[in-house]
Amino acid sequence: MAERISHDVTPPKIGPDAHEELERLLQTLHEHGVLRLANDVVGANTSIASVVVDGLGKASTLNAIQNLAILGMMLSEIPPERFYRVTFAVKEALDRVGQHRPVQEGGDAPGISGAYRMLNDDELWRAVAPLADGLKAFAERLDKPVDKPVSDYFGKPTSGP
Repeated sequence: MAERISHDVTPPKIGPDAHEELERLLQTLHEHGVLRLANDVVGANTSIASVVVDGLGKASTLNAIQNLAILGMMLSEIPPERFYRVTFAVKEALDRVGQHRPVQEGGDAPGISGAYRMLNDDELWRAVAPLADGLKAFAERLDKPVDKPVSDYFGKPTSGP
């Protein structure tokens, strides 16, 4: 009786394997200068670090970082739906202000009777009331002294010498 011949069929090659993809990626990085940049960054490690440390040590940089942190804390307090309403209300207001045409020279001013009609306009007063409340809150907050913003935000007492 004859012996059976064993043969494993190799699957056909459909695409590049991992090593070929890696070689292609490496070549692309080289062609676009990314490898040279990475080598320069690694070679200039101490120079870059000193530039970053010098930049971070400036008072203006520290102020900018603290201001961004405060802005982030403030934005985290606003629910997205409220922020959406306010931002698009500001956009609408700016659009209307941009479309406003000034009164032509020689045009009639509203006069006393026009001003009186504006004082009796309920819709105008409904629109102005939230702005007046907002201005009051704004003025009250401006009058509140703050030593350290983060301590004020988290309600921690400031410890000073």
